[in-house]
Amino acid sequence: MKKHLLLFCVITALSWRPVPAGDEFCGIRNLSFQDGENITFNVFYSVVGIYINAGSANFTVTGEQLGNRPVYHIIGSGSSNPSYDWIFKVRDRYESYIDTATMKPLKFVRDISEGGFKKYENITFNHQANTAVTTTGVFKVPNCVQDVLSAIYYARNIDFSRYQPEDKIPFMMFLDNEVFNLYIKYLGKETIKTKYGKFHAIKFKPLLVKGTLFEGGEKMTVWVSDDANHIPLRIESPIVVGSVKVDMMQYRNLRYPLSSMISFR
Repeated sequence: MKKHLLLFCVITALSWRPVPAGDEFCGIRNLSFQDGENITFNVFYSVVGIYINAGSANFTVTGEQLGNRPVYHIIGSGSSNPSYDWIFKVRDRYESYIDTATMKPLKFVRDISEGGFKKYENITFNHQANTAVTTTGVFKVPNCVQDVLSAIYYARNIDFSRYQPEDKIPFMMFLDNEVFNLYIKYLGKETIKTKYGKFHAIKFKPLLVKGTLFEGGEKMTVWVSDDANHIPLRIESPIVVGSVKVDMMQYRNLRYPLSSMISFR
């Protein structure tokens, strides 16, 4: 996920029918991933309809302690392939420390370089005071707020069986010293063939926050495995110039068997 994922990426839209937040918005439990999970993606770029392998991304989960709290330390990193750095060089690293009991982020670090744009950010969340302490100040945040990376793993724990196609599942994210009221629009289920294989998948769209690569609006489509893991299988989106397709290419230490896979390649 760039400034704005995967993992994680949405602004409030006009005239949409919200779904009551309930347990999906606050108090969600982790039932989808575990310590040791490692997922790798290839990023394909196209200008005229022919996709080239332009980069890769990797997401890892490690069980650690932050202070006296057990946390999931999530690291998401992405880079363009060196041979394409002259077109648009990307070197991104995101880190989120998520409380294992509440699934709330306690700390978030972003260190990104995208083309000529660079940014470093370090955020500490105080959920008792409902504040986010950043490198530039202290900001009020709502209960159950997410960061860019924690939102991806939060979304993997949504029980999509509770929703109908076109339902919108809301949550809140803190990004660039602002709180965004976000949602995921559930589109239903379908079979998808990726570079890795053929899968039963859950399909949804986030409404993107405009960034250095992605356009704003409801243009990105995401498919996750229709099994208990809910791992991202494919992401498609137009970008400022051309379009990108991101496919899952390798996984290790999933919490459950990847039962959604119909065939390999």
